[in-house]
Amino acid sequence: MASVKTAESEILKPFGRQASLEDINFQNLDQFLKISNYEETIKQLDIYYGIVKRQLLQNQSEITGLFPVLSTDKEVGSVRDTVYCAAAIWSLYQAYRRIDDDRGKSYELGQSAVKAMRGVLECWIKQSHKVELFKQRQSSPHALHVKFHLHTGEEIYSDDKYNHLQIDVVSTYLIFLVQMITSGLQIIYTQDEVAFVQNLVYYVERAYRTPDFGMWERGSKYNDGTPEIHASSIGIAKSALEAINGCNLFGEKGASWSVVYVDIDAHNRNRSIFETMLPRESSSKGVDCALLPTLSFPAFASHEDRLVDLTKNNIISRLRGKKGFKRFSRDGYLCRLEDKTRRYYHKAEIKDFEGNECEWPMFYTFLIIDGVFKNHAEQIEEYQMELRKCMYSDLNGDPVVSMFYIPDGEGMYTRSSSTAIFLMGQSLFIIAQLLTAGLLHVNELDPIRRYLPSYNRPRKGGSRYSAFQGTATDLVVQIVLISESMRLQAMLMTYGIMTQTPHEVEPVQIWSSTELIKIYQQLGVNNKIGLSGRPSRPVGSLGTSKIYRVCGSTIMCYPLIFEVSDFYLYRDMALLIDDIKTELQFVGKYWRLSGRPTVCLLIREEHMRDPQFKEMLDLLAMLKKGYCDGMKVRIGRLQNLISSSCIEHLDFVSDLPDTSDNSFRQIHHEYIGYQSLTDVPKAAAYSENKISCTDFHARPMSEVIAALHGTDSIFCKCQLYGIILAREGPHYEIAGTSVQDAITELYYKSGSLRYWRGVRYCSSLLRKTVDSISPFITTILVNGKQISVGMIGQKEIVFDRPMTPSEIQNAMFSCFSWMDTIYAVLQQEVVLYCGRLIATNPDIFKGILKIRVGWVVEAMKLYLEMKGPESDMDTEIENLSPFQIRQLLMTVLTVSQWSDDKLDTLRRRQLEGCLCRVPIKFYNLVWDVLDRCPMGIQVQGHHLPAVPTLSNMSRGELQFSLLVEEMLHHIPNSERRQISVELLCIVATILSRNPELKFQQVLDLDILLEDAFSMYCKDHDVSPSSDISPLFCLSYSQSVGYLARASVNSVLQKAALTTGSTDEFHDHIEDTCKIA
Repeated sequence: MASVKTAESEILKPFGRQASLEDINFQNLDQFLKISNYEETIKQLDIYYGIVKRQLLQNQSEITGLFPVLSTDKEVGSVRDTVYCAAAIWSLYQAYRRIDDDRGKSYELGQSAVKAMRGVLECWIKQSHKVELFKQRQSSPHALHVKFHLHTGEEIYSDDKYNHLQIDVVSTYLIFLVQMITSGLQIIYTQDEVAFVQNLVYYVERAYRTPDFGMWERGSKYNDGTPEIHASSIGIAKSALEAINGCNLFGEKGASWSVVYVDIDAHNRNRSIFETMLPRESSSKGVDCALLPTLSFPAFASHEDRLVDLTKNNIISRLRGKKGFKRFSRDGYLCRLEDKTRRYYHKAEIKDFEGNECEWPMFYTFLIIDGVFKNHAEQIEEYQMELRKCMYSDLNGDPVVSMFYIPDGEGMYTRSSSTAIFLMGQSLFIIAQLLTAGLLHVNELDPIRRYLPSYNRPRKGGSRYSAFQGTATDLVVQIVLISESMRLQAMLMTYGIMTQTPHEVEPVQIWSSTELIKIYQQLGVNNKIGLSGRPSRPVGSLGTSKIYRVCGSTIMCYPLIFEVSDFYLYRDMALLIDDIKTELQFVGKYWRLSGRPTVCLLIREEHMRDPQFKEMLDLLAMLKKGYCDGMKVRIGRLQNLISSSCIEHLDFVSDLPDTSDNSFRQIHHEYIGYQSLTDVPKAAAYSENKISCTDFHARPMSEVIAALHGTDSIFCKCQLYGIILAREGPHYEIAGTSVQDAITELYYKSGSLRYWRGVRYCSSLLRKTVDSISPFITTILVNGKQISVGMIGQKEIVFDRPMTPSEIQNAMFSCFSWMDTIYAVLQQEVVLYCGRLIATNPDIFKGILKIRVGWVVEAMKLYLEMKGPESDMDTEIENLSPFQIRQLLMTVLTVSQWSDDKLDTLRRRQLEGCLCRVPIKFYNLVWDVLDRCPMGIQVQGHHLPAVPTLSNMSRGELQFSLLVEEMLHHIPNSERRQISVELLCIVATILSRNPELKFQQVLDLDILLEDAFSMYCKDHDVSPSSDISPLFCLSYSQSVGYLARASVNSVLQKAALTTGSTDEFHDHIEDTCKIA
């Protein structure tokens, strides 16, 4: 045992990082080893080798290569723990590679790591059918398992017995897989395995929209079986996508078909949503230690220093204890109050866990490793000191980090069992020790340089495959203009706009993105294990900004906005112009690849005939000058731009498909005619008076058909066909034409005339949905909002999770009556525009928690009424063009930015009340008010109880905010709703300044408003009335006084209060309740 005792003393001696390879300016490894104490290095490595053998390899299954969570578990293998154990073993393997003669230790360690990684791979390949199902629908029953039988590799817990959906596990596996392959280990052997890993990429691509159970395997902090979207899962998935993009799974000896490809748009969605969520972990967990391995080793998911420091400091300040870190607040796992016999907690049970959470020393090691990577000596020393207090020696005399400590509620702690080693924590300890002892350099632990910003990392595969390089400081978006015909090209030339025809860019082919989808569907196909390749997901704006090389051909794709669609939005030229600007802004803002983005803009002949084509010419002229709304652009010939473009080689394609039917083809004319716009025949403008046919719903069919034949009004025909459709169905024939065909014909006719009311009505009757609306709804959801559709006061459907297109269609058309049928598509437009806007301008949605589309449309109508005579818009919203709808939506959403000089207080309250926009931290203020109102808060008969709300939920939690928003939604009048928000801010301010005060009875907002109005009436000699609307017209400074007086009177139980007593509140309260 003497040698063992020596090992312990060597490990536990004061830590101080020794000089490593990169710290010493020598030419090569031999020089370094000659000068340093070679024997001392071998001695220290051998000590760690003994520890790894006794603590880790001793617990590795000799059959599957898996590891358990605890050294005493001989049955259940855990994927997460296996990956971290493999990482520790591989770290020592990397350290031993410095030694010339390691007597076989390096090889043994390397192969042990390979065995572990392959053990996980083999277990998962048996579940390839789950991967296939998960690609189509990301749900728990289709998730890969993360627990297997330790020795057989078979499933051990069924889907209903364990929460297997943990995206971060698969992502962490992919990161270490790439790290180990880059270091020279051979882990992937066959083409089948390459295909499977490619499908694991598809598995994690949608982390940004997939609620999972997270690193702690329990989902929401309530532990009630509910998964939620976790920032840690998204961040590690984002890192995995960056790491594996362009990686050759066969290493340096690999072929072109063993390279893994990543969807750049999926990566961008994960990146933007991850950074939007920080510093939060999820809707129920404001702070969580799971973000430590996400933002530092092993994922390094963000290099935005401000965000990283904010999140890290948040974790340290709120979760650090005396013996480690709490995983998250109110975490009941293994604490003394937890009932270990129950899988799930009872409602309100987690309140009891507050202050009793277990503390985990493992997070000290994460912070030590983080300190080494960031070269923070003080951080390393601080957490080494803390870690030393949490260690003990096992029977072999080896140092062991305690798994957790249980507080007893009286300041004392009970250590977890010393008979079982927590293998993940011990693995991290070994890695930390190797780093701090100078035996392992950060570049050996992180060969792909995840810890560096992407522009400082080495390129994989040379320049053949796209690589992440971060944001260019002076990015230029390249633009290629393609004219559909030579006569269109000639006409544009007269305005000084140089374009190319499809023939002129040959041999480069111009494809629709749908053709690219078909190409990518070949990636990852493997019939032996039942994998179909990439799901038919749209290729986004970033994906279509690459140039592709496929089977010797060069391909350029045009963006989705140029796809010819059957939905009417395609017909609005002004909308297309705005979409082009948005597209260029989006590409310029989110481009992260090496090489410049190249965007293909198509100009079709039908565009030329549009009355608004002059605006398109203005846009092209602006682009020609080199700028688009502040973004640098460069228009040029494709042949001149290719050399600086981002080029992706799709080497997995064996045969180029026939795209002659779908590629963008040139139109030929015998006569190149038009010299200028004045020569081009324009589409006719159309207008008609709106005539309602609602009374025909009660009339016999003969009268309906007679009216149909006797009218020339398009809108009348739309309504009458709608009545027939509802009564007789789509196949009912009138004069030999089915109702379905007649409505379709009317739809196209209205579209060609730009008669938007008719277009929308027919579109609703035909149950059309916006192309690719599902991603836009998902974008709204992952930005922390919910969205609902439906008419005010009627059935409302809330989208609180990603949905399939068919589910969205059924939802959209099920909540509108025949009287409101036109809103089934109008609200789709608003949903689409909200999705686009929140992706590029998330700030305009600040303060809005749930986007209630019915109320948003109401706000738009109100604005039209206010500005109707002054504006050039139609006063009826359903007849506005799609572009005007988008403009109007933008105006309404930004009301707080422009309304001070242009709207009176009442109008502003009406608009903000429709949006239910609240001030910053409003929901936290309501929590504080509820905490001082034992009987709860009431408004319009809706009661928000203090118990059990305060015990079930926590301050700053999304579910509580939604509860408050729902309470406010019960106020039917928008301006009353907004002044109620102001009132709650005032009450919160009064209570915060007077901590001894408390509402002894229910806080009834309606009574307070009535009291405030009574005071107003008294001050102005107005007769009291039940109509308190004059209160809503008061300026903010006036209303604050009355609301504050009413609040103070109530809290003091009608005690006398002078007007002067409220003056001190004014400045602070007015700032608090106005929408910033």
